[in-house]
Amino acid sequence: MLKIVTLFAVQVMTFGLVAASPNVVIIFCDDLGYADIGPFGAKGYSTPHLDRMAAEGTKFTNFHVSQPVCSASRASLLTGCYSNRLGIHGALGPSARHGIANEEVTIAEVMKQKGYVTCAVGKWHLGHHAKFLPTRHGFDEYFGLPYSNDMWPFHPEAKPGTYPKLPLIDGEKVVDEDVTPEDQTQLTTRYTERAVDFIRRMSDKPFFLYLAHSMCHVPLYVSEKFAGKSERGLFGDVLMEIDWSVGEVLKALSDAGVEKDTLVVFTSDNGPWLSYGLHAGSAEPFREGKGTCWEGGVRVPCVMKMPGRIKAGHSSDAMLMTIDLLPTLAALVGADLPKQKIDGANVWPLLTGESGAANPQRFYAHWYENNQLQAVTSGDGRWKLQLPHRYRSMGTQPKVPGPKPGKYEQVKIDQAELYDLKNDVSESTNVADKHPDVLARLQGYAEEARKALGDSLTKTQGGENRLAGQL
Repeated sequence: MLKIVTLFAVQVMTFGLVAASPNVVIIFCDDLGYADIGPFGAKGYSTPHLDRMAAEGTKFTNFHVSQPVCSASRASLLTGCYSNRLGIHGALGPSARHGIANEEVTIAEVMKQKGYVTCAVGKWHLGHHAKFLPTRHGFDEYFGLPYSNDMWPFHPEAKPGTYPKLPLIDGEKVVDEDVTPEDQTQLTTRYTERAVDFIRRMSDKPFFLYLAHSMCHVPLYVSEKFAGKSERGLFGDVLMEIDWSVGEVLKALSDAGVEKDTLVVFTSDNGPWLSYGLHAGSAEPFREGKGTCWEGGVRVPCVMKMPGRIKAGHSSDAMLMTIDLLPTLAALVGADLPKQKIDGANVWPLLTGESGAANPQRFYAHWYENNQLQAVTSGDGRWKLQLPHRYRSMGTQPKVPGPKPGKYEQVKIDQAELYDLKNDVSESTNVADKHPDVLARLQGYAEEARKALGDSLTKTQGGENRLAGQL
């Protein structure tokens, strides 16, 4: 009888979730476009491990980031907040004297409430000074680059002296103060080896692993294992190596006997950097790419796998955003949410494909540049409002060969435009005049967002913004 009672206690349902301590692995790529992996239509190279992950899990075709740029996107993923709520905008460079504030709570800190061991591997980009590093924000271990791999003396477009040497950090110690092009060819391999080592060492404890690849951000580098292997050139080679990395992580979970107890999430920080032409990926069938709030910039590929919890061989078009991961994981492991306000919601029923599940979010907002509110999408994912703003575009220019970028042109939206994403995923036809009621509703959402977090385009001061951490 005691055994039955104990078993029942372990299976107690909390917020619709089985109370347990599942491991969590988030694999976060850089500048990976919607159509850049096999399950989403990649061409010219194969991604068998991601194909298998999609076959054994769920492909989320309507998954978004909050902002189409590096630091802002990562801040939202790790804190469950729109990044401008935290005072994090754009991409922090080596000269930045700010970063994630001590008061903000990351997924790692949420997981540590329940005794999890935590590790960050790869690109951080939330501040490179010691007080901003992962080890000061809930991660027990860290190995990687403090910011983007193009912020270094070899940048082809920067004047000499613009960037200092690029450091590789282990914990809080610089273990290589001058990362070279040859070193970059080994980044994906070294990140993967460190991630696999962490899984092997921690397989008897609940763990959270955040593996943030530097690739496929330019400059592109690949190891000798995959150099020249794809029909797509260097970009395809890089993606084949990322796929290999996913395979190594999945194998490590299987070998450690924890595959069934682990949620694995694979996604990207924003869409492709289109100005780099053949050195960039694809957001097809969506409009534009990184640095814009069109779907090509903010809708990213996402695959999740957790045997017995996440449906196998399933595809979901539920509207989701990275800000929802922290509250969802908190519910999954039974941890408390941060005391300060966050923007995400628990969307576990949508991740598991629960019948009749609806998104608790009424709307999602997209900011860019200096806190410009540029777009708002309804919580069901059907309607998207593009607000008046300027955005960059490559237009119909032919793709440059890389590694040097082509030149963007600036395009202006003069008045609010409404798009029906259910019937027009490419945002090609403005239907504002046909749906004035929907237009008014989304404009109301936009005003709500402005009042909370501000909007430099309308010179609106937000009432809920918090300060970034400062030196």
